[in-house]
This record gives sequence, structure tokens and C-alpha cells, in this order.
Amino acid sequence: MIKINKNIKIANTLPGHLYNSEDFLNKCKKKIFESTWQFVIDKKKIKEKEIIPIQYIENYIDEPLIITKKNGIKCMSNVCTHRGNILIEQKTNFKKKIICNYHGRQFDENGKMTFMPKCSELKNFPSQNDHLTKIPCKQWKQFIFNSLNPKYSLNEYFKDMETRVGWMPIEKFKYSKKMSCEYLVKANWALYCDNYLEGFHIPFVHEDLSKAIDMTQYKTEIFKLSNLQIGFSDNPKECFKLPKNSPEYGLNVAAYYFWIFPNIMFNFYPWGLSINIVKPQKVDLTKIEYHTYIWDESKLNIGAGGDVGKVEKEDQEIIERVQKGTKSRYYKHGRYSPSMEQGTHHFHTLISDFLK
Repeated sequence: MIKINKNIKIANTLPGHLYNSEDFLNKCKKKIFESTWQFVIDKKKIKEKEIIPIQYIENYIDEPLIITKKNGIKCMSNVCTHRGNILIEQKTNFKKKIICNYHGRQFDENGKMTFMPKCSELKNFPSQNDHLTKIPCKQWKQFIFNSLNPKYSLNEYFKDMETRVGWMPIEKFKYSKKMSCEYLVKANWALYCDNYLEGFHIPFVHEDLSKAIDMTQYKTEIFKLSNLQIGFSDNPKECFKLPKNSPEYGLNVAAYYFWIFPNIMFNFYPWGLSINIVKPQKVDLTKIEYHTYIWDESKLNIGAGGDVGKVEKEDQEIIERVQKGTKSRYYKHGRYSPSMEQGTHHFHTLISDFLK
């Protein structure tokens, strides 16, 4: 069992061997990723009559699902309840029925089985097991999330972010395909989160970012299932124009870095939003998806959000080095800086709690 002391002043970090453990990765599947909320898609990217096939977390939890916006957002199993055939293989328009191309079983828009050829003699048919399983699916702003077996409601994860930055017109932010991308990082998914959740490394790893942020004011706040890092600046022109009801009103906020357990980052800059999704692939391989949304194009290329690509590259280089270091027989675990690593400590305590 992994046990992280709740008192950061006496706690040890996660043991190094976990970052190289198949057993740890498999336990995270069931206990963490299946029971939390995963980013699916921007609602604006689904047309009213479309059905889109998805995987829950491709190459990690390959659960075939479909998502549709017809008569409300819905997520369902993409597997025929007769013999297990995949129903939808590519994005398509919903007609009157979903028809399995193996034996002709039919389902309506809610996943209810409505017809099956040559089965009139069956008893106790259809039963509940013949309908497609519905997957919990919820929305925050224009973003859709699903979960195979949610331990907490979506609101429990997002309520603190909504309270803090809900004043922004997030629904009006425009998706930028040009600025969105994917990366493969040769490191454990948890190491990527460890690094994101502390600003301690910024002066040592990110020379340019360090100049844009006043590290003497850098702040971390801990919530139940999320946490927030705030970067401040000496230059008001590179900062948000905050409403009077903001706790930071009168201060120069250059960035809000919100993290949602276990693997979603919402990075708010004066120019807009970068959503980073951390997807485990293997013990030492992680896929990072960047979804970029523009609010004020005139604020691009300045301040804390000026060159997120450069910052990402620097982070990847240090994380991959740390991955190698955790394999050392001489590395057991570390200790936390109480003033700078509250976010990482919080992450580790949540891992400990979910894996119980």
C-alpha cells in the first residue's frame, strides 16, 4: 500500500520504483482513471446528428464508446450486445437506428435495443442486458467529460475553478487547431504531473518563464480534488484585467494554472486557455494533448503564456531525465519543500487515497 503522510513537513514523496512499475500503472487504471472524469471533446466539435466513436483512454484503457449530441449529450458503449461487434467505426450521421453490421441488431438513439432478426422465439427477451450501457457524461462550459465509474460528481472537481475563473467568457474562446498539438514523453504519467504541480523548478529549468513571473509571489492553493498555482508579474500589460470580486483584484496575475485530478491541466493566460491532457501509454511513455483556445489574440507571445511550446520542451527534457534517475538503486524517495511543493504533495496524497 502507498501511504503519503498528510503533513508535508514530515512526508516522503512517492517511492522511485513506482514510476517504473507495471503493477502501479495497472492499479491506477482501475482505482484512479476509471473512477475519475476524462476529457472527451469540445461540444462545438460535435454536430447535432453525428455519432463519434472514441476510446476511453486510447492505448491504456481501450474501452470502445460512442458519443452523440442528438437530443442531449450522451455517451454509450460502442459494442453490440449480441456478439461483441464494434458498432460504429468512424464518425457518421445518426439515421433512425444504430444497426450492427454483423447480425442486424438495432438500437435507438438512447441505446435501447429495438429489433433483432430471428429471435422471436426467445424467452425473457429483450432484457436490460440487451441495451447499450450508458456511460456517465457531463459538461463544464463547452467541454465534455466522461467516466466509467465516477467516485465523485464532475462538479466536485470543477466547482473551485468555476468560482475562481468563471468570470471569463470561456464559452466564447475560439479553438486554435494551429496551436493545438500532441507530444509523446518518455516518462511515467505521474512524473509529468509531479513536475507541473510545482513552480519550484521554474528558475532552474525555464529561464524565459522565470523572467516573466515574479517567483517571490508565486502561490499554490489546495482544494479537495484540484489545486491552483498562480503566477504573478511586475508588468501589468502582461496580466489579466480582473473583476472586483476576484480574490486577486488589484494584483498582477500573469497565469492561473488549474489542475484537476488526476490528469487534466487548465492553463489560463490573458490570451486564452491551454488544456493539457496527460494520458498514460506505458510505464515510461505518456501522451500529452494540447487543446488551445484563444480569447485575446493581441496578448499572444507575451508574458507567462508567451512561448508555451518552449516551456513544454524544457519540461519534457527534465522529466525524461528524472525518469531515468528513478530507476537508480540508490534513489528511494525524496522530501517536499513545504512552501513550493504543496501541489505535488497533494497529488501524491490523492493517489494514496484512491489506491486504498
